[in-house]
Amino acid sequence: MSPLSDQSVARLRQALEEPELAGTRYELLAPLGRGGMGSVYRVRDRELGRELALKVLTVEGGARAVERLRAEARILAGLEHPGIVPVHDAGLLADGRPYYAMKLVRGVRLDVFARSNPGRSALLRAFESLCEAVAFAHERGVWHRDLKPDNVMVGDFGEVLVLDWGVGEVGTPGFMAPEQTSGAAVDQRSDVHGLGRILETLLAPDPPRALLAIARKAAAPDPAARYASVRELSQDVARFRDGEAVLAHAESLLERGERVVRRNPALFALISTYAVVRTLLLLLVR
Repeated sequence: MSPLSDQSVARLRQALEEPELAGTRYELLAPLGRGGMGSVYRVRDRELGRELALKVLTVEGGARAVERLRAEARILAGLEHPGIVPVHDAGLLADGRPYYAMKLVRGVRLDVFARSNPGRSALLRAFESLCEAVAFAHERGVWHRDLKPDNVMVGDFGEVLVLDWGVGEVGTPGFMAPEQTSGAAVDQRSDVHGLGRILETLLAPDPPRALLAIARKAAAPDPAARYASVRELSQDVARFRDGEAVLAHAESLLERGERVVRRNPALFALISTYAVVRTLLLLLVR
């Protein structure tokens, strides 16, 4: 007997994982993705005639994974915010695997959005919207623990949605805070670190020093050196976007002058015009 090819094994695995939705209100349409704990499918809600995303526990998931998926559904159900994907339903499949149905997010990942060259202002507005959703969760005692561009979607109308509010302790290398790697206590500053790393990835080559300072303060290795909260981080980004001095960067006199000019271009143009006209008049008089 010849061994199965990798492609054949993948097809068998997909067939085994594919949820049997008999007895539910959902019709399976297509797979959307697979994570460490569950697979997500695009389904049609026959009762209401709409498409949703259905997350189902993987076949190999044990009792602990069952509780984690249920806990994830409860967490999402308690976070009613425009920037957090709402849960519509939860239950058990015929084979005993838990599932929950949520809004089907249409759009692109944050990193893909950034590569479309939307402009710095649009990127910073998207980042601030991301911060608002995370801050909302923090106020309810929920940490994300795995913030990265893959878990942030930008919709067709500019809406920003944070995905994958799991309950695991392990994040993604390159984005998770050092304390997660070492197994130390995790709090809201761990998510601040993830947001700082996301901001760094969004910055174009040769970013403004003040904006880079914000990202680096948020992603500092020492939690005590970071912003104390997501709202503090978001407020500093808003100061930069509004042309104000930021807390993370001690600007030089030259930088301050450049910032004032950028913030008041009309006033600077008026003063410059006045200076030129006055100089010309003086020359004519002489």
